[in-house]
Amino acid sequence: MMTAQCNASRTAPRVPARSALVNSRSQLPAKARRERCSAMPAHRGLHRVAQGFATLAFMPTAVLYGAEAQPVLLSSDSGPRRGPSLESRASSIWENGVGDGFRSGVESVGLSFGANYGVAVFGGQESHHLALVSLSYGRMLGPARGEGHWYRGNLELRGELFSGAEFSPSTEWFVGLTSHLRYSFATGGRWVPFADVGAGVTATSIGPPDLSGTFEFNLQAGGGFHWFLKDNLALTVEAHYAHWSCAWLTTPNLGLNGVTGMVGLTFFF
Repeated sequence: MMTAQCNASRTAPRVPARSALVNSRSQLPAKARRERCSAMPAHRGLHRVAQGFATLAFMPTAVLYGAEAQPVLLSSDSGPRRGPSLESRASSIWENGVGDGFRSGVESVGLSFGANYGVAVFGGQESHHLALVSLSYGRMLGPARGEGHWYRGNLELRGELFSGAEFSPSTEWFVGLTSHLRYSFATGGRWVPFADVGAGVTATSIGPPDLSGTFEFNLQAGGGFHWFLKDNLALTVEAHYAHWSCAWLTTPNLGLNGVTGMVGLTFFF
């Protein structure tokens, strides 16, 4: 009996499982099929919505970079990278360390305060004592020169705007512009001496007996030093001889003479 049943099952025609499943689905009423589709799990719909948003989000990247754009892979040791420190930027003004010559094109801005002690010399009749403030800008003209010599250093072109007042023998005003050439010696340390000469123009209310009118020329010659508090910030001390006159454009032209001392800060960049 058992053998006959087994033989009957073997000889029965076989229907592929997939075809049977399709046939069973096709035999379902339309209403049942609609209910079956409406019973689809909600998470499948959310998944499709998420895929749509992702496609929209990455579409601008594909437009900008083309079909060959590749994803950016972060290495395991990647992390926030910091830019050059302030100290390294400051040291870049030097060729070989602090005081060992400025690099070509280094610029400077300085602010100084001081006074002029007037002397009645070269025909001048009065001693003119002045208080003044000075704002300057400079630029190094090439790298350090004089390699291998004691005078190795940098030539700097500077412009100075100064103003102030005479407080003796009378109270007067003045303002002036001066162009300078300065030579700074490379010492290899924080102490950097310099020599400086300048010429410019001055407007002032100081008059006779030494000066004649508002317009005067000014001449300066002197020296000083920078003491670098930081790699790019220096305390600047200088002294120079100053002469004002109008070069005989008008009279009187006896001139104003004095020794000027200034103290301030200079920032290099």
